[in-house]
Amino acid sequence: MSRLLPLPVVVPLLGAALSLLLAGRPRLQRTISVLCLSGTLTVAVLLLVQAYRYGPVVVAVGAWPAPVGIVLVADQLAALMLVVSSAVTLCVLLYSIGQGRSDTSESSPVSIFHPTYLVLTAGVTNAFLAGDLFNLFVGFEILLAASFVLITLGGTETRIRTGSTYVVVSILSSMIFLTSVGLVYAATGTLNLAQLAQRLDDLPGGVRLTLELMLLLGFAIKAAVFPLSAWLPDSYPTAPAPVTAVFAGLLTKVGVYAIIRTETLLFPGGRADVLLMVVAGLTMVIGILGAVAQSDLKRLFSFTLVSHIGYMIFGVALSTAAGLSGAIFYVVHHITIQTTLFLVAGLVEERAGSTDLRRIGGLARVAPLLGVLFFVPAMNLAGVPPFSGFLGKLGLLQAGVAAGGPLPGVLVAAGTLTSLLTLYVASRVWNIAFWRAPRLATSEPVVRLPRLMVGATVVLVALGLALTVLAGPLFDVTADAAADLRLRTPYVRAVLPGGVP
Repeated sequence: MSRLLPLPVVVPLLGAALSLLLAGRPRLQRTISVLCLSGTLTVAVLLLVQAYRYGPVVVAVGAWPAPVGIVLVADQLAALMLVVSSAVTLCVLLYSIGQGRSDTSESSPVSIFHPTYLVLTAGVTNAFLAGDLFNLFVGFEILLAASFVLITLGGTETRIRTGSTYVVVSILSSMIFLTSVGLVYAATGTLNLAQLAQRLDDLPGGVRLTLELMLLLGFAIKAAVFPLSAWLPDSYPTAPAPVTAVFAGLLTKVGVYAIIRTETLLFPGGRADVLLMVVAGLTMVIGILGAVAQSDLKRLFSFTLVSHIGYMIFGVALSTAAGLSGAIFYVVHHITIQTTLFLVAGLVEERAGSTDLRRIGGLARVAPLLGVLFFVPAMNLAGVPPFSGFLGKLGLLQAGVAAGGPLPGVLVAAGTLTSLLTLYVASRVWNIAFWRAPRLATSEPVVRLPRLMVGATVVLVALGLALTVLAGPLFDVTADAAADLRLRTPYVRAVLPGGVP
């Protein structure tokens, strides 16, 4: 099984190269992209089954054993993230194909989109599988380089302006991360995560805390944790719908994944828990208050994206098995649901000609299927029973109550308030865009939505419902993953079977 481990990184990269060579043949490009991502999803499922049954899967790249060489590691957390991200990127790709992009399209040329999208996928998978800090940095840089191209597709004034902000913020976070990597190596003499788990404990407390805070700062910018999230609502909404959807679903979650990985494996003990709890609460509340004030659907969803990152950080900050399990479950839920909502926003724009809530209305009457596609994930995001959003939030809130203390209690209240305000926001969008009488945009001639766009969105809505039906087995996986993360020994022994100090 270890021979399959490099494929989620290698296959998209090879597909990107081949797709670039076939820049003048969009049909072949689409075929290559679909085959590559389908293969990646298949391998990811196999790796998850293997990791769940037998423990982490490890491969030494170039046959150089750890800690000298680069290792790729698929434990239960990494494999689960790999499965969800592969399924989402495949659905978004199909949505993009359905949107009918061509080489002559001003907004998203296919000759650029497909190879860049595959490179982005390779960066995401590499980040999830990275077994050392520098390879994690490389994964981030691969996906960021691709995202710079995707967010400015078409070269319009608005996309260049907002894309410039995104580029500057991304470079800043990468500089902080790279500086942190250098400091970690200077202090420990290694970047291998398993070996760092052994060596960081021997450092003086002040040095260890400084390294932890430096890494957290770099990851918090990438994850859009308040107050480092102001860049996101201005950057994401201007990109094409498929790009916005995959950014919202995945890129911030790679930052959250890095926080989970480093806080559990490298810095156990909870020294930064109070700080994480404070920023988690602020992220939840201020993010959703920003959503309440929005009149554009894409910006509104961007603020809900920021807000619900706070739930995941809350789970990590509790430093308990229940909190960590809830955080992992919520990451899986949020990747699926937030991506779906941005795809729905793209369908609304395609059908109504706008995402401005002041210009649209009556969509439930003229496009009832579109109303269903919005209503189900919106209620899921709001945490209405019995959806997976409710189950994930319930798990996190129960973990907060079980942890005890005033600060977890405040966060339980903040999480409950955020959930209620999310329900208010979802209801407001439904009433304005779908229920009230048609406005200017929807009074124009009917636009038939491409079947593949609708089909890809339906699949993601169904996947969100599947998370509800399969919540029990999924919680079993997340609980096992959380237990292994807290133990640390399964990961360390898989990477360093000889116990290298």
